[in-house]
Amino acid sequence: MSDPSAGFWDGRTVVVTGGAGFLGQPTVRMLTDFGAEVRVTRSAEHDLRDRDACFAAFSGADTVIHLAANVGGIGYNRRNPGPLARDNLLMGMNVFDACRDLEVQKLVAACSVCAYPKHVPAPFREDEIWDGYPEESNAPYGLAKKMLLVLSDSYRRQWGLDSCSPVIANLYGPGDNFDLEDSHVIAAMVRKYVEAAERGDPQVTLWGTGEPTREFLYVDDAARALLLFAERFEDSDPVNVGTGQETRIRDLAETISRLTGFEGETVWDPSRPDGQPKRFLDVSRARERVGFEARVGLEEGLENTIGWFKTEVESAAKI
Repeated sequence: MSDPSAGFWDGRTVVVTGGAGFLGQPTVRMLTDFGAEVRVTRSAEHDLRDRDACFAAFSGADTVIHLAANVGGIGYNRRNPGPLARDNLLMGMNVFDACRDLEVQKLVAACSVCAYPKHVPAPFREDEIWDGYPEESNAPYGLAKKMLLVLSDSYRRQWGLDSCSPVIANLYGPGDNFDLEDSHVIAAMVRKYVEAAERGDPQVTLWGTGEPTREFLYVDDAARALLLFAERFEDSDPVNVGTGQETRIRDLAETISRLTGFEGETVWDPSRPDGQPKRFLDVSRARERVGFEARVGLEEGLENTIGWFKTEVESAAKI
């Protein structure tokens, strides 16, 4: 299990797209702690869908970590297929062009587990990422993110751009989006169970059957992985970043219910979509190639996430 090197980052100029976002914040914090000069791009200042704005954002950078994305949960994906495909494709193209033309030394562009085919044996192995079409609700986003792998390989071979696109598992943790319409599964569950426990509700209703499985990576672990890839990975091969641990959604709900102190009943709504049946990763390549292993276990991470959300709710109530 490896840590990033302060010696590598000290004095390096790093641009983090989406640096004010969920994964961006711990990434920026780690980089700053290691002595990097960090610049954060925000959409209000640098719309990366615009080529000129993207070039302006990256001027003078040694390293770019591309995390900005149009992204959401199943409900958001179903309502916004066009923007998810368009926005993420435009950002990816502009980021790679800017890094090539500005001679950025290293680009790490985060790919997503949503890039994997809907029907592929679990755990997902990197060699199978091209073996089919993604789960339909994820496909516009997942295919746009999968193009980062193509860009990395083709720009490396054509122009020598040193880039990579690690494939990151479902993330969770403090700072996540807890909007019930657009959030991912853990954030939505945490909010539902915390609020139900505080109100004394008799039941919580969740989407689907609870039978699909997922893998969940704590956001600080993902940030550490990104730094390791920037330091050590000089290839464009896909590499899975996760825990390698499979968790059934129904078991996840039981754990969050217990940790929040909810004493009512959980009701499943099978009229709502389940999404992909199974989704967890073979993470051996990341361990072998960059020395990455996840450190934060699911229960510890959930406790941190629930505690953060409760604190934020209490703070908002005092305003």
